[in-house]
Amino acid sequence: MPKVSIIIPTYNVEDYLRECMESVVRQTLHDIEIICINDGSTDGSLKILQEYAQKDSRIVLVDKMNEGYGVGMNIGLDKATGEYVGIVEPDDFVPLSMYEDLYKVAKENDLDFVKADFYRFTRNSTTGDMHLIYNHLDSEGTDYNQVINPFEKPYITKFIMNTWSGIYRREFLEKHHIRHNTTPGASFQDNGFFWQTFMYAKRCMFLDKPYYMNRRDNPNSSVNNKEKVYAMNIEYDFIRDIFMQKGNEELWDRFKYYYNYKRYFSYTFTIGRISDEFKREYVERISKEFKRAQDLDELDLSVFTSKTREKISLLIKDPSGYYQKYALFEGGSASDTIKKLERELNEVKRSTTFKIGKAMLFVPRSIKRKLKKRK
Repeated sequence: MPKVSIIIPTYNVEDYLRECMESVVRQTLHDIEIICINDGSTDGSLKILQEYAQKDSRIVLVDKMNEGYGVGMNIGLDKATGEYVGIVEPDDFVPLSMYEDLYKVAKENDLDFVKADFYRFTRNSTTGDMHLIYNHLDSEGTDYNQVINPFEKPYITKFIMNTWSGIYRREFLEKHHIRHNTTPGASFQDNGFFWQTFMYAKRCMFLDKPYYMNRRDNPNSSVNNKEKVYAMNIEYDFIRDIFMQKGNEELWDRFKYYYNYKRYFSYTFTIGRISDEFKREYVERISKEFKRAQDLDELDLSVFTSKTREKISLLIKDPSGYYQKYALFEGGSASDTIKKLERELNEVKRSTTFKIGKAMLFVPRSIKRKLKKRK
């Protein structure tokens, strides 16, 4: 049995794939299984994977039609035979000692999963210079390097959402049938996997040492897709459905407030990501979702900061006001924001209400000018 199975779900990433594959095949932990899922790539990704598979017997290559991230990841999980399972996105890469270090910690502490801090990076296409940003999973820094039961500390679900900066005991994944959502055309299906691991784990650990290198300059990444408006909402419906399954009542009661904490910030991330034309409608929808959560006593504003509490209260009571005050400023540069405000102002000027108001102001002014002339 391999010590770690590493799943690499691949779709149209030929520009970055070699760097990713080199970082995995050269791991200092040699006893690994590398499962590459080609999800119907139309560029040269498959050829690159075939090249590596011919040279390295540890590579299992699955070539399939395009069915989306969730389906591909689930195939990889079904094929995995390792004691632990890791995930590497094909436009990212990992330090050579990552899996050896994580496996050692996982074994020594008998962990269901272990995750480490990571870097986000962009690279200058001309000079090759890399810009790194250190990402702390635990912003408070109080829960690192200790065995944690998430049920006892549900607030740890506030940690940065990712599925790839750690490894998961395969027996644990199989016991709870932890898999990805497979809704056709959806994105952000790693959110459901994240939540299931936190729901069911009894022993996990977070390391305050960065390993994983997460790319942020791939224009084809789902993060940058402005058309997938409701993908995150679909994913959070999927997560809630799992909580609602028979036998999970106690888990839902324990995690429901943090579910809505995570959901709110996932939705504000979406507001910053999607095209401006969808934002007003999107705000209206999430206002209804959070109003429903409040009515069902699934929303506890005390888990948020005072500033965020104000925002959520406004979102629920006055979605139009929330849109004007916050949604217009989510995402984009300062110049983008100015352009947005100019467009909003032009919309107001074209409205019937504005024209009537302007006329009403004009009448008394014109009368006043005539009276002055008579004097």
